[in-house]
Amino acid sequence: MTTRIVVLADTHVSRGGSRRLPDRAYELLDTADAIWHAGDVVVPELLDELAGFAPVTAVLGNNDHELVGHLPDRVEEVVEGVRLAMVHDSGTTKGRERRMRRWFPDADVVIFGHSHDPLDAEGEEGQRLLNPGSATWRRRAPTHTLAVLTLAGGDVDVELVDLD
Repeated sequence: MTTRIVVLADTHVSRGGSRRLPDRAYELLDTADAIWHAGDVVVPELLDELAGFAPVTAVLGNNDHELVGHLPDRVEEVVEGVRLAMVHDSGTTKGRERRMRRWFPDADVVIFGHSHDPLDAEGEEGQRLLNPGSATWRRRAPTHTLAVLTLAGGDVDVELVDLD
């Protein structure tokens, strides 16, 4: 079996604000078996909207004040034989690989956000580090992005998707 996970982070969609997911993100959400959000959702309404596409797994971000007590700080789950972990803030770039291995010693893939900078890299001992960037607020990143994880029989395929 294959599971397709659309991975978001740092969407910062606020009630009454102008920030929204781009149309291309909605096209990809239509194809999702699951959605993982690595924090800074901001309002619960976005989680409700995402749940209309597929089951949602989300962690608490530093701007998720309304979701305190409703979302965990960290998640660890096995999907299609792949050990996934997710946290919002992985800390500073310096020492990240070692820190993620220490925090999630058994994870094959660690998903995080906070910086808005997309990253798909190999960490310590082959652990994959994935930051999907932000679909709505690119900051210093060249484009708006999200990630699509395709998992099958222990295999992992990652696509960082440019939404612009």
